Amino acid sequence: MKQFLSFVRKEFYHVFRDSKTLLMLFGLPIVQIVLFGFALTNEIKNSKIVICDYAKDEATQQIISKIEASRNFEIQKTLISHKQIEEAFKEGNIKLAIIFPANFNKDLLHLNKAQVQIIADASDPNTANTLTNYATNIIMDYQQELMKNNAMPFRIVPELRMLYNPELKGATNFVPGVMALVLMLICVMMTAVSVVKEKETGTMEVLLVSPFNPFLVIISKAKPYLVLSLINLTVILILSVTLLDMPINGSVLLLFGASTLLIIAALSLGLLISNVTQSQQSAMLLAMMGMMLPTMLFTGFMFPLENMPVALQVLANIFPSKWYYIIVKSIMIKGLGFSAIWKETLILAGMTVFLLAMGLKKFKIRLE
Repeated sequence: MKQFLSFVRKEFYHVFRDSKTLLMLFGLPIVQIVLFGFALTNEIKNSKIVICDYAKDEATQQIISKIEASRNFEIQKTLISHKQIEEAFKEGNIKLAIIFPANFNKDLLHLNKAQVQIIADASDPNTANTLTNYATNIIMDYQQELMKNNAMPFRIVPELRMLYNPELKGATNFVPGVMALVLMLICVMMTAVSVVKEKETGTMEVLLVSPFNPFLVIISKAKPYLVLSLINLTVILILSVTLLDMPINGSVLLLFGASTLLIIAALSLGLLISNVTQSQQSAMLLAMMGMMLPTMLFTGFMFPLENMPVALQVLANIFPSKWYYIIVKSIMIKGLGFSAIWKETLILAGMTVFLLAMGLKKFKIRLE
């Protein structure tokens, strides 16, 4: 029993002496609880929408006032034509559009019936369904008020239209998110573990003292993972098209170009992780916990970013997977070209260059 207690005490000493272990034991669970507490909610708030009001009468103004009062919607602007609505959807600035036809109030008073069109971005079917339900409930609430104040029954018939994904297939939102998650996890974890393995086995010292340039050693180790990741991407796309019946509406070449940027950024992150870890287990754990949770939370394919506090929405901007997710949805689902995603691509390219430079700069060419 004395020997057993001695070993237990020794293990406690090891834990409390290692700051990285303490951080993983206590820091990561706290961060997870805080992040999940803010992110896990089925309610969608502050979704950006536009309204096209051809009637501009008393009835439409009252409905618009109710929409403005709702915390679920944030009206970006009031448009004057359908063409502007289409451009707003292509730019990815809005999730929903509501169109009131001309003579809306007159139709209610004289025909006891009026129509309103609701257009949703169904590239994320769950969000589209939820937002159309929110808008329909607001309109139905106004209809109930009219029926209370008048003897004649009134009917407002919402006409729903789902853009980009009329069948509301879950794969349309799921596939781009999986692509970002798989590429980030595999590239970061494999690079970090590969480099740390050389340290564990003692072969890193042999590589560093060899005539070969140390930086070329790292690049040569990362290159196979770049190729394997592109093969991984190809398999995902083939399965998406054949099994999930999800077409690629945009340029495949542009899609592979953006994916290559993300892969290089992920490989650079893996190189940075290898600088602070000395074992394969710690490298794998740090890569899994450090990449999987941010990718799931801050990319937008599992939890809408607009649900989160402003601080977390700003924090999401530093993760390459968020920008890659926007690019993939724009190319695959909306069929847009480079002119529509050049900002996101430029941000992703800047992150890639920065992470690659940091990874190479921080790599230790001399073992301690």
